[in-house]
Amino acid sequence: MNYEVAEKKRESARVSLRETGEGLYEVTLNGKTVHVDAVRTGSTVYSIIEDGQQFEAMVDEKGAHGFDVLVAGRIFHLEVFDERAKLLAGSVAAVVSGPQTVTAEMPGKVVKVNAAVGAVVQAKQGLVIIEAMKMENEIPSPIDGTVKEIAVSEGQTVEAGATLFVVEPPAA
Repeated sequence: MNYEVAEKKRESARVSLRETGEGLYEVTLNGKTVHVDAVRTGSTVYSIIEDGQQFEAMVDEKGAHGFDVLVAGRIFHLEVFDERAKLLAGSVAAVVSGPQTVTAEMPGKVVKVNAAVGAVVQAKQGLVIIEAMKMENEIPSPIDGTVKEIAVSEGQTVEAGATLFVVEPPAA
């Protein structure tokens, strides 16, 4: 199966994945092929051996095409599309209307709040920074608009799914 993978909207990579046996895979990333042995060891944990090196990866699914992957202390926010999903995603423009509520993807501690209620913000502008799994994650506004609500404060601990802020689009 062929996929297109991108991290945080950066340049995408073409990935081909072919199962060669039980738990054995041939992975080709931008033309370079490696052979891996991968076994699911928990609900979100995979044990992987590649070129004689063993490591664990924690995978947290984030919607239809999004994944957070924790490997060796680093978290990667990935979007993965198979060829069919990529074609479908490109053919339909997302329609955003009404206030957009942004929630925490995982539990963590609010390190910084970079906006106040009433502030005019741009899409992708970082509004809140959350520390989770010893990594700081900047949470951006999903749209251009005005901050309607800030639901957290610096130093606060939040659970996954907790509302962080609400941004209202400009009046039409």
